[in-house]
Amino acid sequence: MWFRKWVIERWTLNQLAKSSGYSVRTLNRYFYQYLSIAPVLSVFPSERVNLLIDGTYFNNDLCLILYRDNTIKFTQLYRLTNGEWFEEMAEDLGNLLQLGVKIESITCDGHRAILKAIKHACPEVTLQRCLIHIQRMSLNWLSGNPKSDAGKDLRKIVSKLHLIENHMQRDYWIVSVVKWHEINKDYINQKSINPETGRYWYTHKMVRRVFMTIKRALPDMFKYLENNRIPKSTNGLESFFGHLKGHLNVHRGLSRLHRRQYIQWYLYFKNKQ
Repeated sequence: MWFRKWVIERWTLNQLAKSSGYSVRTLNRYFYQYLSIAPVLSVFPSERVNLLIDGTYFNNDLCLILYRDNTIKFTQLYRLTNGEWFEEMAEDLGNLLQLGVKIESITCDGHRAILKAIKHACPEVTLQRCLIHIQRMSLNWLSGNPKSDAGKDLRKIVSKLHLIENHMQRDYWIVSVVKWHEINKDYINQKSINPETGRYWYTHKMVRRVFMTIKRALPDMFKYLENNRIPKSTNGLESFFGHLKGHLNVHRGLSRLHRRQYIQWYLYFKNKQ
């Protein structure tokens, strides 16, 4: 009871000592005993799982990869590692399938390792690229005040991406991107050349990067319109990560090992709610 409050209710040791009657030293000893044992996270088999997959980073190169069922808000699997690696994520997806999880769709941010893992482990699963991630990256690359007319016009188009809720709006948006490209294709293909080395680069690389990102992601950007169970963004995971980090910050004195174990218990208790 007290350990659970410490993990997921942001209670400090001093607050718990006042309520429980135990000393801070005693609680600390009990809690460290709990932290020495990793809880077992059970998989919840389902016929139609709409997964959110994303990773977040903590200090000391600690990376948490979550595989979360968006419908029932349940973490099916996690991995604590040092980065987002194809081999590990392909293994995780394969394990989920072997454990009886029927994956209907996966929504992710488009990290190369994740896309490669999905293609390797479950190529038939519907892939949805996170629209908010595409929009956020694009707006950052274009900056708040683009200098070129091409950049300004593309920024207006990208700013409407999150508002698309039906096929007509999707088609109108795609047409606006196509028309933009017809007008600005020479602009984004313009190159600058170093006369001494012969090396060249795209002159307007940020504007070009936004267009190319959209072009590559487009086949998997609007799958949510065909199935309302599919989330169009990983915002649910980002919110979950934010709460986890907020709770972890309350207990800043934990060692690297105990931080890992705290995260494991946090995920365990959240699944029990």
